Amino acid sequence: MIKVGEYNLLRVKKEADFGVYLEGIDQEILLPSRFVPRETKIGDELEVFLYHDSENRLIATTQRPYGIAGDIVLLKAVSATQQGAFLDWGLMKDLFVAQSQQLTRMVPGQEYLVKIYIDELTGRLAATEKIDRFLSNENLTVKEKDLVNLVAYRRTDIGYVMIINNQHTGILHHSDIFRPIEIGDKMTGFIRQIKDDKIDVIVGKPGFSKVEDEGEKILRLLRENDGYLPYHDKSTPEEIQDFFGMSKKTFKMTIGNLYKQRKIVFTQTGFKTAED
Repeated sequence: MIKVGEYNLLRVKKEADFGVYLEGIDQEILLPSRFVPRETKIGDELEVFLYHDSENRLIATTQRPYGIAGDIVLLKAVSATQQGAFLDWGLMKDLFVAQSQQLTRMVPGQEYLVKIYIDELTGRLAATEKIDRFLSNENLTVKEKDLVNLVAYRRTDIGYVMIINNQHTGILHHSDIFRPIEIGDKMTGFIRQIKDDKIDVIVGKPGFSKVEDEGEKILRLLRENDGYLPYHDKSTPEEIQDFFGMSKKTFKMTIGNLYKQRKIVFTQTGFKTAED
C-alpha cells in the first residue's frame, strides 16, 4: 500500500525518456529523470517520497523534504497570494498554506511553525499554523522516562510549551533550560513527570545514560586541553554552563562517575586525566 506524503519503497516497472515508472497499487508513478539514481534498472527498488504535482498527478522524488505528513516543522514562506502562502519545504514544488489555515497573514521571508497534513477534500499535502487541534493529552502514548522528540511551541511564564512526538504537549521549565531556545527548535528529551494530563519534560536522556554521554564529552574536552581542566565544586553554574554546556548538577554527577571509573583524578584547582 502506497502512502502519499511519506517515504515508500517501490519497484521500477519500466523506463521512459523522461524518467522511470514505479509500481503503484493501481497506477504507475513517475520518477522524473533528474531524480533517478545512476545505474537504476528495471526491477530495482527505490525509496521515494510521494506527493502531487501542480497538475494533481501523483509523483515520486528522491529528494527529502524538511518534513513529511504528520510532522511539525519550521518553514520559510517564499510567496503569498490572496488564497494563501507557499512554504519552502525542500522540494521543487512549494507547500501550500490556505489563508484559512494561517494565524496571521504570512509574509515571504518569515519562518512559521506548521503541521504538514493531507487535506481531506483534495487528498493533497498542505500545511497549517492551527496546530492545537492536532495535539491532545487525553489519551497519552508516552510514560515517565520515555525518550521523546520535542519541538519548541511557545514561551510561557514558567517555561516553554513543547510538542511531544507531534501528538502531545508538555512543559520544559525555565529552571531546566541551559541554552537559548527558539520557537521551532527540535531536540531529544524525556518525560520527567506526568500528573493527570500535565507533562513535564527534560532535554537530554534520563538517569545515568545522560551522565555517560556527558562523560564522553568531558573526556574529549580533557584530550583537547592537554589532560587538565580548571573546574571544580566551587566553579559557578554559569562557568560550567559556558564551558561544558551542562548544568552544574550534571557536571558534578558526571565527574563523580568518571572518578569512580578511575578515568580522572582531582587536583586542588580542577581535575585531570588519570594516568594509566
